[in-house]
Amino acid sequence: MYTKAEVATVTKVYGVIMTLLGAFIGGVMALRWGVMRILMLGAVLSALSNLLFAWLSGHGHDVTALIAVVSADNLASGIASAAFIAYLSSLTNVQYSATQYALLSSMMLLLPKFIAGFSGDYVNAHGYADFFTATAWLGLPVLVLVGLAWHYQPNDKA
Repeated sequence: MYTKAEVATVTKVYGVIMTLLGAFIGGVMALRWGVMRILMLGAVLSALSNLLFAWLSGHGHDVTALIAVVSADNLASGIASAAFIAYLSSLTNVQYSATQYALLSSMMLLLPKFIAGFSGDYVNAHGYADFFTATAWLGLPVLVLVGLAWHYQPNDKA
């Protein structure tokens, strides 16, 4: 088990740096290869990074492993966030973009924030490894939704 100070330090230092790096990389990749491809990549990487936390839960106390897993997770999150922001922005009308973007981004977080309130109960009942494996499985519907959005996206916005 990691101390609160270890988790806070790793998250503050490596997490923030890797999130910013991921957002930069995600933005560059979205410009080069298209938003939908990078949105799909971000969804895959985010689900896979949850499996790293499942692995970490059985690995034992190893701060280097914690740094690697938090870094990978935040890099994936940065890539996914950059692509998702670009995608949401493409859905808005230029005249009302601020209002529409605020509404869409708020709706995006509503269900996850509600479900997150029960995560502690799930961990207490099933353990961290099962929890993070389950969160990785939650990435499958996301992949299906991104695939559907990609399929119905006009060619000029792919």
